[in-house]
Amino acid sequence: MHVVIKKLALGFNHMTLGVAMELRRAALFKSLFFTAYVTLIGLLGLSLAARGSSITAMYLLGDSSVDCGLNALFYPLLHRNFSITPCDSDGTTLLPHLLAEKMGVPHSQPWYNQNGSIEAILNGLSFGSPQATIVSGGQSHQSLNQQLRQVLDTLQLLRLQLGLDTARHFIQSSLFYFSFGEVDFILDSSRGKNNVKFAQLLASQMSVAIRNLHEAGAKKIVCMGILPLGCTPRVLSQWRDSPAAVYDEQGCVKEMNELVVNYNELMEKQIVMLNAQLGDARMVFCDAYKGMMEIISNPRRYGFEESRSACCGLGSYNASIGCVAKEIACGRVRRHVWWDLYNPTGAVNSLLANSAWRDRPFSNFCRPSTIGDLVK
Repeated sequence: MHVVIKKLALGFNHMTLGVAMELRRAALFKSLFFTAYVTLIGLLGLSLAARGSSITAMYLLGDSSVDCGLNALFYPLLHRNFSITPCDSDGTTLLPHLLAEKMGVPHSQPWYNQNGSIEAILNGLSFGSPQATIVSGGQSHQSLNQQLRQVLDTLQLLRLQLGLDTARHFIQSSLFYFSFGEVDFILDSSRGKNNVKFAQLLASQMSVAIRNLHEAGAKKIVCMGILPLGCTPRVLSQWRDSPAAVYDEQGCVKEMNELVVNYNELMEKQIVMLNAQLGDARMVFCDAYKGMMEIISNPRRYGFEESRSACCGLGSYNASIGCVAKEIACGRVRRHVWWDLYNPTGAVNSLLANSAWRDRPFSNFCRPSTIGDLVK
């Protein structure tokens, strides 16, 4: 009996020792894992500092100006009156991706593709969707509030994985990029309800979202204004039988552009107010309308031959039907201002990115500072 008890006790001791060793291994692995990420972030910070940038990652919220349909489930089936392929490349010529290259950080990958991977989160994510709106509900598959919830969940995951202090540093040194509003006006125009109050509503909701993101730790924020919708091929196609009084000197639809200008002015005022009220944050507003109008007014000066018709599409202005396949695109993409119904070509985005970064060729493009100054 004593022998049996002794063997049982010995077995129990061995089992306890085994469990303890496994716990120690798990703790050691967790410690090494955490240390590795802290070291990675530190090295990344040193590398970026050498490039003149303090940014560790870039997080994108918006519409087709930040995503080519890769981040929208079933987008090819649900694109409605938009293009199946809203980009003239695989997304590398999107304005925020061109800015990422200037900052020395990776292109932000689609949120739906990262599967909760901490490595993907640290490299930056895009939460955007081509049909995204500021206003929730309706036909939007990925509204501002939906994207914001995904961002906040992602930041919480960073805190759990990296610890509060490391995550706080990482979030504060990341850049958050907003580019919304285009689809709201497109859908609102189709319903015939355009008015100034609608622009005020959009700017107000954007301001609330930016405040919420700031409360979550974001300190560097870019808000991109809406481009001149009244000059887009789709709007020109829809208004093609209108009297001459409808158009401005550039041949753009005045009513649509006036609404866009009003929204952009309201949004810039919100950014000025937020900078004054949130002293530890740095925010800039970038005037996509101003840069695009300079190109549309002087296309040949910037190397463009066609500033009205889309490169990819069918019908009037190549915009009665969107870009359903790149095989129907024009042969000289770089000579076109517009890629499809509403989106500019990569050549245009390159000019806008240069202006956002260093005020060339379009001065005072971002205010109150360039993005290059923002990320120093």
